[in-house]
Amino acid sequence: MRDTAIRNVHSNVATINAETTAWDGSGNIVVLDEAAIATEVARLQTEHDSQEYARLRKAAYPSIEECVHSILDDDLVALQAKRAEVKARYPK
Repeated sequence: MRDTAIRNVHSNVATINAETTAWDGSGNIVVLDEAAIATEVARLQTEHDSQEYARLRKAAYPSIEECVHSILDDDLVALQAKRAEVKARYPK
């Protein structure tokens, strides 16, 4: 996540070495703004944490194969019930 933060804060960075040194495309060392990077890491972490429900839902939802079978077997009520259960278990 730190590498993403560095690239967000320093758009001219081409290479990051051990996440402590960075170079631009011309081979010049880029002086990293650690305070800005720490702020960006915190923002990215907050964004990641706020989407946990979406990751949990995705893992718990019926698979595409199960959805297709439910559609073909005319069992949409059961499919919608499974999806509603997942949404209730992992609310936004």
